[in-house]
Amino acid sequence: MSAATAAPAAGVRPDARISPRAHLRHTGALVRRNLLWIRQDPESMFDAVLFPVVFTLLFVYVFGGSIGQSLGGGQEAYVQYIVPGLMAMMGMNMSQGVGTGFNQDFNTGVMDRFRSLPIGRGSVLFAKISVELVRMLIATTILLVVGVLVGFDITNWPGLFAAVGLSTVFGSALMWVFLTLGVVMKNAQSVQAMGFLVLMPLQFGSSIFAPPQSMPGWLRNFTEYNPLSALADSARGLMVGGPVAHDLWMVLAWSVGITAVMAPVAIHKFRTRT
Repeated sequence: MSAATAAPAAGVRPDARISPRAHLRHTGALVRRNLLWIRQDPESMFDAVLFPVVFTLLFVYVFGGSIGQSLGGGQEAYVQYIVPGLMAMMGMNMSQGVGTGFNQDFNTGVMDRFRSLPIGRGSVLFAKISVELVRMLIATTILLVVGVLVGFDITNWPGLFAAVGLSTVFGSALMWVFLTLGVVMKNAQSVQAMGFLVLMPLQFGSSIFAPPQSMPGWLRNFTEYNPLSALADSARGLMVGGPVAHDLWMVLAWSVGITAVMAPVAIHKFRTRT
């Protein structure tokens, strides 16, 4: 391949000369590349495999008895409460991985290699998101398996699949936030630190782990507008029964809003840096 073919002409965006079909082909090739990287580095799957196990066992057996009593039952009642909530948390935690992985690709020179190839810049973004969605679904599957083993009762299979889909939609929206952090931050540690500062207040200031009725008034008001509370409550309604419509629309509205705001920012920052 000649240098004139490999390098984009001056003043012309690389994506402008690439057809949608070629974009799909490039995305598929990059997805395969990312999956092969995971195969060569299985430790990168530790968070997707171990987080669901550790968090489920920790909250069920440490807090299940006391919080379950406030729910009108015991540990069994808390299992029905916490598993849908942890599904919401898994989607958020797995979204953070796309930012750290993206940042590592910049710092290890992988993006320099992509810049020299006649591929669509958008293919790099969408391939990364696709692989992280696979990791998210694996983590959610493990969570549900562990949940069933500790007593979670699946009574509504269509609702279960709807809850998984809703968590995936919200998680994919959050990935644009972490993609932006992955581009603008200097290293993966900074992305993780910033993600921690964002994730912790949202997770614990929500209805994921405990009902908000016992929280102080100001914190209870925060949980009402927290998208993770809406995601956890809608997942509970879909999986174990209860009101769904209001929380469902809130999650979808948050997902559309986050994507509409952050996707253009992430794409612009990525194009600027590459």
